[in-house]
Amino acid sequence: MENKIKIATIIGARPQFVKAACVSRTILEHNHKSSKPEINEVIIHTGQHFDYGMSDIFFKELEIPEPKYNLGISSLSHGAMLGKMIEKIEEVLISEKPDIVLFYGDTNSTLAGALAAIKLHIPTAHVEAGLRSFNNRMPEEYNRILTDRVSSLLFAPTELAVQNLLNEGFENFDNKIVNSGDVMFDSLLRNKEKEVKPHVEIPEEFILATLHRPETTNNFDNLNNCIEVFKNKCPIPVLLILHPGTKKKLDQYKINLKSDNLKIIPPLSYHEMLYLLKRCKLVATDSGGLQKEAFWYNKYCVTLRNETEWIELVENGFNAICGYNKDTIIKNIDLFLSNANFHSKNFDFYGKGNTSKIILKEIITLVQEKEKL
Repeated sequence: MENKIKIATIIGARPQFVKAACVSRTILEHNHKSSKPEINEVIIHTGQHFDYGMSDIFFKELEIPEPKYNLGISSLSHGAMLGKMIEKIEEVLISEKPDIVLFYGDTNSTLAGALAAIKLHIPTAHVEAGLRSFNNRMPEEYNRILTDRVSSLLFAPTELAVQNLLNEGFENFDNKIVNSGDVMFDSLLRNKEKEVKPHVEIPEEFILATLHRPETTNNFDNLNNCIEVFKNKCPIPVLLILHPGTKKKLDQYKINLKSDNLKIIPPLSYHEMLYLLKRCKLVATDSGGLQKEAFWYNKYCVTLRNETEWIELVENGFNAICGYNKDTIIKNIDLFLSNANFHSKNFDFYGKGNTSKIILKEIITLVQEKEKL
């Protein structure tokens, strides 16, 4: 048996770059120590996030190995994007013949990688398995469910994610469920001392905000209500990091952003984001990952959605689900800004910062067991 393993890693969106960086770094460390088996990682970038602010800068900053393939697939409808990605990923997998395909999260890139691999009977590993919002109108939700169903290794970031899989009968399927912890926590621990001050004006006190999910941006009332709160109802300034897709919707709806209280800033690098997370008073977002990052920085989070995958943060008072009702949003903003008693140290929701090592160990074990058959 040749003592080498080839991993094909599928990535395409900003959160996946952050997650993949830690596992790629762990692979490099494994090889540097001359540990066996030798790992060859082939990175396939679908191109889902393609501009410098959403993609290239993360590879440079997080020292992610250069993708061997960049498929350049973006700006298409969900169906067209998914179909094109499956076609192109399949071509790469046939050429590369990896031992296992690794993917992260819940994007079209994730599902495309899973479907391409399973059709070729290649084992697969899903990082962030078992997350559920229980809102099937979210494209991320069915991406997660379908990806989990065809994955060989299910790396669940929390005990609740494990329980979701068990509730859906996954113990009866041909897979292995691993409570691995959250790889984004690994990334934060690796990078928190590398923060970089962004080249933007930063108020002394501010709320850090992002808006990008389709349920927010594809609905005028939802998006406008959030902007109105930021402009007119928050007691301190709001720094809104403006996603390119959100900007298009704001322009389309002709929503006016002008306000002394609302400061618009472009997409930031990961290290710049850490700088603002450390200094903000509060986070307001429809992002999943940012809810956790707020918690790790001991900041309360107002979630601008009707549900969250990170129920443990809500149940323990660190996060409030506000939907898009202006009164509910500002009520929780005021409540959190007036409460300085944030204590997260006794809550070990997301592992101990060794998730990437657990992931690599389980991948090696799975591949070696398959080779023995």
